[in-house]
Amino acid sequence: MLKWALIFLVVGVVMAALGFGGIGGAFVGLAKILFFLAIAIFIIFALLALFAGRKISDAL
Repeated sequence: MLKWALIFLVVGVVMAALGFGGIGGAFVGLAKILFFLAIAIFIIFALLALFAGRKISDAL
């Protein structure tokens, strides 16, 4: 997902530099949404792994 965020960011900056500011801004906004979504998913999975690891070690 971070790969797609970076692609959208680069495409948006190139489009804005070429004069297509409206659609370039939309691409940059989409890149920002994808970036924060990836960070949120990472935090959720890290917490799940932490709590699942504790449950497994408690069961042993």
